[in-house]
Amino acid sequence: MPGRRRGGDGRPPPGSRPRRRRHWFRWILSLLLALLLLPIAAAIYVDTHLTRIDALANYPGRIGDTPGTNWLLVGSDSREGLSKEQEQQLSTGDSSDVEGERTDTIMLLHIPKSGRPTLVSVPRDSYVSIPGVGKDKINASFAVGGASLLVKTIEGATGLHIDHYMGIGFGGFANMVDAVGGIEMCLDAPMNDPLAGVNLPAGCQQLNGPEALGFVRSRATPRADLDRMVNQRKFLNALLEKVASLSTLANPFRAWPLISDLTATLKVDKGAHIWNLATLGNALNSDPVTTTVPVGGFEDVSGSGNVLLWDKTKASMFFDALAKDQQVPQDLITTVGS
Repeated sequence: MPGRRRGGDGRPPPGSRPRRRRHWFRWILSLLLALLLLPIAAAIYVDTHLTRIDALANYPGRIGDTPGTNWLLVGSDSREGLSKEQEQQLSTGDSSDVEGERTDTIMLLHIPKSGRPTLVSVPRDSYVSIPGVGKDKINASFAVGGASLLVKTIEGATGLHIDHYMGIGFGGFANMVDAVGGIEMCLDAPMNDPLAGVNLPAGCQQLNGPEALGFVRSRATPRADLDRMVNQRKFLNALLEKVASLSTLANPFRAWPLISDLTATLKVDKGAHIWNLATLGNALNSDPVTTTVPVGGFEDVSGSGNVLLWDKTKASMFFDALAKDQQVPQDLITTVGS
């Protein structure tokens, strides 16, 4: 058989080497395609594995659609999926001793057609009318009728049409924090609350899942529930910033556990999809106006204990502005101590 043709100096002719270059080009092209397809695959996985519930059921006399998009964000004391050891680790108490499921966090996010979003903390001890129950603390509506009754109560109290719902329980919250490698928070004063299972010094520090859960649950501060709402908003901003960071998204050992925990623990309304969650995340990361429902004071009520009263006049003007898709007047923006 004739030998392979070579040049005069015994080397292969110049045209025989480009195959290796094409080989590496194919590898680079495959890698680029994988990088493009992975986010798409992750988005499809999340959208098809979300837990959807009937949170926005229609009812007679329901408020019609109002301009903008309104999200109801709920953190509950649900211990679903937690073992006895995890309940002890997270200081959530024994699920057998808890009557019903209650809300630890209630936030209302209004995304306008233009302008800054508004993130409103709703105190869980707010004394409102609950359909079919009567006057009681707002978190009692969740214990009695779950997400759908809470949505109905919120719509009746605020005059806003809720477009989407998202809820998460104790275990899912802690797992999300651990999945992103913890969250840095700065405390102005030490926080020691055995009931919430947290003992933190003052200053900036990295919080793991159980510590973060205790931080957002604790009421062991001078203004109790009002301070807690501020802490919850601060922590939500820090968590979203960490979730959207390159250190999380580019690290499969963080991104995949986060995706798994999200799909396993988040509960959304039946009409919510991944693109709605993307809009929600973008709004929360767009420097929203953060505020609290205008507070009128506190009162002891037989059968309900110490309740929080809204300032009826200010609250009416506050929610009327949101219902008209307008920015809330500055004199109605309330924070702790103002």
